[in-house]
Amino acid sequence: MKRIPIIFILLLLPLLASCVEQQVYIVYFGEHSGENTLNEIKDTHHSYLRSVKKNEEEARASLIYSYKHSINGFAALLTPEEASKLSELEEVVSVYQSNPRKYSLHTTRSWEFLGLETRSGGHLLSKAKHGEEVIVGVLDSGVWPESKSFSDKGMGPVPKSWKGICQTGVAFNSSHCNRKLIGARYYIKSYEKYYGSLNTSEDYRSPRDKDGHGTHTTSTVGGRRVPSISAIGGFAQGTASGGAPLVHLAIYKVCWPIPGRSKADGNTCFEEDMLAAIDDAIADGVDVLSVSIGTQQPFPYAEDGIAIGALHAAKKNIVVSCSAGNSGPAPSTLSNPAPWIITVGASSIDRKFVSPVLLGNGMKFEGQTVTPYKLEKKLYPLAYAGDIVNPNVTKVDLAQCLPGSLSPEKAKGKIVLCMRGSGTRVGKGIEVKRAGGAGFILGNSVANGAEIACDAHLLPASAVTYDDAIKIYQYINSTKNPMATIIPGKTTVNIKPAPIMTAFTSRGPNVIDPSILKPDITAPGLNILAAWSEADPPTRLQFQDNRVVKYNIISGTSMSCPHVSAAAALLKAIHPTWSGAAIRSALMTTATVGNNLGSLLTDESGNEATPFAYGSGHLRPTEAADPGLVYDASYRDYLLYFCSTNSSLQKVDPTFKCPKALPTAIDLNYPSLAIHKFNGTVTVKRTVTNVGPSKSVYLFISRPFNGLFIMASPSQLSFNHVGQKKSFTITVQTDALGPPHQGQYAFGDYTWTDGVHFVRSPVSVSFA
Repeated sequence: MKRIPIIFILLLLPLLASCVEQQVYIVYFGEHSGENTLNEIKDTHHSYLRSVKKNEEEARASLIYSYKHSINGFAALLTPEEASKLSELEEVVSVYQSNPRKYSLHTTRSWEFLGLETRSGGHLLSKAKHGEEVIVGVLDSGVWPESKSFSDKGMGPVPKSWKGICQTGVAFNSSHCNRKLIGARYYIKSYEKYYGSLNTSEDYRSPRDKDGHGTHTTSTVGGRRVPSISAIGGFAQGTASGGAPLVHLAIYKVCWPIPGRSKADGNTCFEEDMLAAIDDAIADGVDVLSVSIGTQQPFPYAEDGIAIGALHAAKKNIVVSCSAGNSGPAPSTLSNPAPWIITVGASSIDRKFVSPVLLGNGMKFEGQTVTPYKLEKKLYPLAYAGDIVNPNVTKVDLAQCLPGSLSPEKAKGKIVLCMRGSGTRVGKGIEVKRAGGAGFILGNSVANGAEIACDAHLLPASAVTYDDAIKIYQYINSTKNPMATIIPGKTTVNIKPAPIMTAFTSRGPNVIDPSILKPDITAPGLNILAAWSEADPPTRLQFQDNRVVKYNIISGTSMSCPHVSAAAALLKAIHPTWSGAAIRSALMTTATVGNNLGSLLTDESGNEATPFAYGSGHLRPTEAADPGLVYDASYRDYLLYFCSTNSSLQKVDPTFKCPKALPTAIDLNYPSLAIHKFNGTVTVKRTVTNVGPSKSVYLFISRPFNGLFIMASPSQLSFNHVGQKKSFTITVQTDALGPPHQGQYAFGDYTWTDGVHFVRSPVSVSFA
């Protein structure tokens, strides 16, 4: 073998270094002036690349996306040095590197539970014409167009405002779009820059959904009413329907499988692809954007593609609803915290899938399941997973039932108690099945408490609370021959208390800006039934599960987000001139903090929940249609907000200049109030707009809390016409004893009421 001359290697090193260093960066300029054509905009973006690249060819080859409609910017392959040079330009708002794992994807009974199937709810649907003429765009993993949930039978024509397309691709042609699914696009350029060409055995190179998640969220927003629907095994039987069953739907597929990983472990949604989708959605003419996508940790607004895209959508009066994330119950974990986004947490509904666990000593525990498989009517030997593991399993993983951990000799024919923690819930059952177990009991971890997420397991199974799992474990240790059986599951409704906050829902406080209370609202997200892709089994485990379903039950803030998106679409139909901020306000100020027992909302452990979990409370669409007063905010208000927070986003609009007397961030006209590092007295300004009766008088009431008082000046607001605005100040101050200890949080609320409308705003206070 010939030696390569050393001089050649030295000459090659800089070139190799350049190749290695190149990463995808997003260069964001803010908004377009409106003077240039699409080609001129793209040429301008090329000129910026030419200024840092060696030649024209390299500049053009580096460009991935040119955002040309509402968002002004581009995504390109750059070295850190090139990115740094561009970031120094005055007209550049932000330059930041793409992170391939930054974003990921975070119903027969839920709408009845929310009141839409009642007489007043029927009135709301009728008044909103079930969402007719409203267009909802969904960013997700695509859609399964053959589902009955997307039939256009009896639907009206495509709205004249629609300017989008039906993009064809693998297993998806123009006939798959109709008067229901009026548009579909897919975005894969950045995904393929990072991972290489899509593995076509893992997904379709088209808007078609091979994951199931996108079909599920889309049908929750606007699926048609489909009678006699249930999940596998007959669970949750009833009429499946989206919240706004006659809205038109536009699909933007931005999420794709991570190569070599199961869909059950999640997927990825590249920021550059999502920005392109939002840019197109704005130009296409959507009225509402539903985005069940988020980050594992919050990012500053100028480095958050969803926040940037949603800001441009807000300028066009598009309502943007996003999931809060599934990283709870730890505090400060929520994503999508921008104040121009409706951020949605997840709570339960009043339905369970009860599958009792009966022990040999007669003790009975109320487990839950949606597995179709059943045990024989007899007792089986019962074992704790930690007692029947292979010798090489670490102490930490003893009871986790991770792949390959259980001994077939010890597990055969037994019901196995596995604990939640590492690995997937369904994966634990697959391990028990591999080892020859007859069935398994899935015990919650401490963090999950009493929240039970149900799965279509591949063997008889039931999930139990943490407390019940401990009692079952104690029984196993108390006898030489522990025995048990799992009674087949059945659907039970009118469960109390409901709703409860889920353990998984991400919590505040908002670490990006503590003066904005997030999440905004909570909605059903636990064990929700909706349409599903027939290319993905109910467990999303392609190689272990070959079952095909048309409807499926899954959980997450991904499921709660489209509930709010649907409610926003109904409000948009009734109040087409309302801004996104007004719609958000209506949803927030009419939400409830009570459950069906007449008590306050609780968390997964039965403790009183806080606004850091539920925001303003649980969604009530029927009340939101007539809120009385709204807290409105304009695009200009958000620019002023940037000025007050020293955000680089203040450069979004080059024609806007920050005033000398800067407003404080806490004065943004928001329907909630968050006071950070309270030191004794804080006064903020708010403005409400009358959207109720033309002549009305509202009185102020508040709830003292933790030695704090909330007062308004004036304490009475009189209106004599619709659309009239009234400003007031809210003062929060301590009593004679002073504030609680440092580091604590306190929660309260204040309400404006005319005796018919109750316009409630939550308050959170942190102490310095």
